[in-house]
Amino acid sequence: MTTSYEKALHQIDQAHSEDPHRIPYPNASQLTSQQDEVQENETIPYELHYATKMTQYLDKRQPHASDFLRLAIRAQHFRRWEVPRNSYPMTKIGYHSWRNFLAKRQAELVVEICVESGYTQEEAERVGALVRKEGLKRNPGEEDETQVLEDVACLVFLDDQFDDFEKGIKDEEKVVTILRKTWVKMSSKGQAMAIELSGEMSERARGLVQKALSG
Repeated sequence: MTTSYEKALHQIDQAHSEDPHRIPYPNASQLTSQQDEVQENETIPYELHYATKMTQYLDKRQPHASDFLRLAIRAQHFRRWEVPRNSYPMTKIGYHSWRNFLAKRQAELVVEICVESGYTQEEAERVGALVRKEGLKRNPGEEDETQVLEDVACLVFLDDQFDDFEKGIKDEEKVVTILRKTWVKMSSKGQAMAIELSGEMSERARGLVQKALSG
């Protein structure tokens, strides 16, 4: 019998597979049951790739995570491509408005999926609260699920997005500032994983990380 978790996960990944932005599949050994039709050297929808990365880092950060956290991790960018950044003003206020809208929209969509999959409304709302990262600034401890989610998001940014991200910013100090802001969002366990990860980065990216931490 298919569980509520399996049903919800399948629907989330089904939506990710609709992302029109595709990238070359990076490693066929990372295939999941939701990606069994993707073969080596083919492309994969970016959001499905991102969701898989999130799960991989969750398994490293907290191997025995609850199903609620696993669904929230998997749905962090849920249907994000449908609301592009340029649909909001290209300003700092516009950026934060965009992010806030995405968090609310993604949570609402995922709550609906969870209820359809057999979870109670209360259980589904717990997943939604995690998608919105509720209570992150009030986080009481390193194993708080919201903090774990934030750690995972930061690690995936450093692993999968940072090299391309920093190439698009000419002001090195701006990149260093962003790295410092990312650093303080993480728990000490997440920071230790980030330091280990920096050893696998490009030489330039690693240098920027070291500069950020030295400050």
